[in-house]
Amino acid sequence: MSMYHHASGRSPLRETASAVRPVPSEPRLAPPRRPRTRLAACCAVVVTTAALLSGCGGDSSGSTSDKAASSSPSVSPSKSMDGMSDMNMSYGDPKATPADKVPGADVVKGAFQLLDTRPPGMDDVKGTAWLAQGSTGTTVTVSLTGLEPGHHYMAHLHAQHCSAADGGEHFQFTKGGPAKPPNEVWLTFTADKSGMGMTTVNNAKRTGEGAVALVVHPVEAMDNRIACADFDF
Repeated sequence: MSMYHHASGRSPLRETASAVRPVPSEPRLAPPRRPRTRLAACCAVVVTTAALLSGCGGDSSGSTSDKAASSSPSVSPSKSMDGMSDMNMSYGDPKATPADKVPGADVVKGAFQLLDTRPPGMDDVKGTAWLAQGSTGTTVTVSLTGLEPGHHYMAHLHAQHCSAADGGEHFQFTKGGPAKPPNEVWLTFTADKSGMGMTTVNNAKRTGEGAVALVVHPVEAMDNRIACADFDF
């Protein structure tokens, strides 16, 4: 009886085991894993494609900005840059022979008078301007005191007297020509520690009696004319 029980007890277990073994293999769900792999691959392709599209978009936008950058500054900024470079150039030499010392030249001079357009702190500005005409052309010298130490100043020959619109427009050798030297006469200088500024400039042409005044102003404030000197022709 025990043998029968032993035999009968094992065979059901084996049958059960053989019947159950295929069941655990079903939860492995091998077929579903393939779609996950395909899905991941698809995602990778989508991401890669997006990255490539993004890269192309960056290149195209970059090339567009490069074209805009190369085309837009071609006109107006270049003019403004030229204007700024003209204003920042040095015109004159404080060590040059002053106008009143030029040998054989005809010299006129004028005392500076303050203008209402002067900026604050310029109430004590005084000085003299000289204009000489001789074999070397026109020589102009400016000498001022009462300026702001270390500040930069500019002076121009003008075609009108100080009483007429504070000197009016700049004198030009060729009227309507370039609004800069050598068609105009400019002087630039820096005030020293005592507030004194002085320089001399020469132009190969003679002004005749067309340049009748000299106006000085800060370099950074063209409209704030400080003082004007009439030449005593």
